[in-house]
Amino acid sequence: MKYLGLDLGSRTLGIAISDSTGVIATSYQVIRHQEEYDRLVNEVCDLVENKKIGAIVLGFPKNMNNTIGPKGKLSIEFQKKLKNQLEIPIYLQDERLTTKEACNILIQGNTSRKKRKKVIDSLAATIILQSFLDKKG
Repeated sequence: MKYLGLDLGSRTLGIAISDSTGVIATSYQVIRHQEEYDRLVNEVCDLVENKKIGAIVLGFPKNMNNTIGPKGKLSIEFQKKLKNQLEIPIYLQDERLTTKEACNILIQGNTSRKKRKKVIDSLAATIILQSFLDKKG
C-alpha cells in the first residue's frame, strides 16, 4: 500500500509518497498556499486518486511538553476536512523537531540557503512519513 506524508505549514504543504510496499518514503513536492485549506484538501484528494494512495500520514506538531498548540489544532482540523472527503485512514504522526532535522540534513549536504527554503517542507514530510513507516514496520 502507498502512503502519502503531509507536513502542513501556514504557507506550504510538504508532500512525500511511499513506494508501493510502504517501506521507503520519498520527497514529492511542496504546494504553496495562503491558508486556503479547502483548496489544499482538493489537491490532496486528487493526489490520492492519481497516485492510488491507501493511507495518509499527517504531521502533528505538538509542543515539547506534549500539549497541543494552535498548529496542532490546525492539523486536527485539516485531518477532519480530509476525512470528510476521503475514505482512507488518515494518521497523525508526531512531528516534533522534523523541520530542524530536515534543515540539518540539508546543511550537511551543503545545500544552499535558497535551495533549502524550496525543499525543506517536502523533506520534513519525508521524515514524518518515514518515521511512521519505520514504527509500523
